Amino acid sequence: MSVLATGALRLVALLPLDVLYLFSDLGYYVLRYVVRYRRDVVRENLRLSFPDKSEAELEKIEREFYHHFADNAVETVKMLHISDRQMMRRMKFENVEIIDELFAQGRDVIAYFSHCGNWEWATSVGLHCDPSDAGRVDFGFVYRPMKNEEIDRLLLKTRTRFKASPYPKATVLRELIRLRRAGRRFITGFMSDQKPSHGDPTQILMFLNHPTAMITGTETLARKLDTAVIYWDMEKVDRGSYRVTCRLLAHSAAAEKPGVLTAAYAACLQDTIMRQPSIWLWSHKRWKIPVSMPCQ
Repeated sequence: MSVLATGALRLVALLPLDVLYLFSDLGYYVLRYVVRYRRDVVRENLRLSFPDKSEAELEKIEREFYHHFADNAVETVKMLHISDRQMMRRMKFENVEIIDELFAQGRDVIAYFSHCGNWEWATSVGLHCDPSDAGRVDFGFVYRPMKNEEIDRLLLKTRTRFKASPYPKATVLRELIRLRRAGRRFITGFMSDQKPSHGDPTQILMFLNHPTAMITGTETLARKLDTAVIYWDMEKVDRGSYRVTCRLLAHSAAAEKPGVLTAAYAACLQDTIMRQPSIWLWSHKRWKIPVSMPCQ
């Protein structure tokens, strides 16, 4: 992506969301019918994940997925110029008091979330927490740097719009230890539903009708730092309107047996997807490399 293109996106972001959704409607048609963006991947993922659904039901989920995918793109661009007030109106966090309570108890927090709803808008969580936390708590997220430096810079611009701190996957443990030594509390979001990278430790679980290699790095880090662990259960309320319900998975990760938190996350995520299947990122190649369930 060129500097000229990123400059154009910054101008487009000045438009109201209602206007940007016109671009989304066009984008839906181009993605699904012209470019056919990963359409075979989407269809195969849906077919294998929902073997009991009819062709008509699968087609409906596919159609709604591409609409949502296009919406997500323009909503992410809008982050360059959206106000705090509008973001708080469009991205609600429920049971957020649990985060404030954990901070008051001296607990750091790891938050599991996923490619559901508008995951980019989840970085606005700091707007909903106790304002007195602002100076003593770090609101952060883990990310994988993009190969295209211009796109990476643009995404970091949107993701840090609400003062969230970005931590590359390779250095996040070091950064969280640094925060703790400096006397700062932290809540850090981990998107743990990607396909594991080469060499990542995994746990094989049944997930959406597939034996699935689930990333265990999030649990390992939480146990090592003995943080509290929560799950952000995201749903799409309406176009441009989302709700995240904060659910406590563990007050002390170190007190849980190995594998328990990864399994709990997988179960929560599956419930989220089953409730609104079209808002998950079906175009990623989650099951590119087949795995088998371990023998009992």
